[in-house]
Amino acid sequence: MPGPTLTTDAFVLLKRPPGDSFQSFTVFSPEHGTLLTFQRVPKKPSAAHLALDLFDEVALILDSSNQGQTWFVKETRLLARHGGIGRNYDALRFASALAALVARNPVPEESRSSVAALLRTAFAAFGRSARPDIVYLKSLYVFARDEGYPVKQEWLPTLPAGLRAEVIRLLGTPLAEIEPAVRGGSADAALLQRRLEDYLRGHTEILLD
Repeated sequence: MPGPTLTTDAFVLLKRPPGDSFQSFTVFSPEHGTLLTFQRVPKKPSAAHLALDLFDEVALILDSSNQGQTWFVKETRLLARHGGIGRNYDALRFASALAALVARNPVPEESRSSVAALLRTAFAAFGRSARPDIVYLKSLYVFARDEGYPVKQEWLPTLPAGLRAEVIRLLGTPLAEIEPAVRGGSADAALLQRRLEDYLRGHTEILLD
């Protein structure tokens, strides 16, 4: 009896070292959350084979032989590839941190569409921004907020007035427009990231590590 088939768009979050026959990935689907997927490695180069890569947004047809515990790629179509991320070490580091965050934390069904929108916007911003630290900071805040945590009400008031005003200004700027809004240095961004991560570790169930 054939196993279930799944058709979905997804984002590639994690890519593991390939085996002899398969490359494994963790992908995030707006409908189904995180999925462990395997893509067959062709024995010979093929122009028809689209190898999935980190941060890709893809349309997938998957099937499973174990009732959805793992999925095998039958067909794939590339929707977006963010090659600029790999050309900047900090962009790669922060984009990987965001992808790992989503992979590590089960996203409830009602939040999946907003997380998918965040990944789409953030990966595009990581690919072109000279301030990936700011893109990550805002993405982390938005992820926590959309998971229902009161970061605005609880975390923001703990910041000194100057930092709080800067964060409010950044949070009010769309990720696509973050570049002209940033005037502070990387030290401020690093401090704000640490303060936000400390809050999330102490007051939420979000797994950062």
